[in-house]
Amino acid sequence: MAGIPKIKEPKTKLLLTAGYLLVLVVWRWVDLPCVWQYFLHIPCPGCGMTRAILAALHFDFAAAFRHHFMFWAMPLLYIYFLFDGKLFRKPTIDKVILWGIALGFAGNWVIHLVAV
Repeated sequence: MAGIPKIKEPKTKLLLTAGYLLVLVVWRWVDLPCVWQYFLHIPCPGCGMTRAILAALHFDFAAAFRHHFMFWAMPLLYIYFLFDGKLFRKPTIDKVILWGIALGFAGNWVIHLVAV
């Protein structure tokens, strides 16, 4: 299995980032619902992330944690993307951090499922 291809050029990474942000802005502007929640009628693992990041940008960290307590992982994941999947010199540390983030998202999702 070949896996996910690595994006090496910084210009391509910035274009992908700009495209992703544009999609988010248009999604919010048009006020489209979460596709996952619309079709499955349950919150998705990322539900509340946009509100959490917006709250954190306003320095309202209590609200950010209420919306999605893994909001702090997004900058870390973006740095991981920018540096080709290498946060630290030892890949095992990266794997532990990524598994921790994945478990955090899963835990947040279970909490949201129970709260619904």
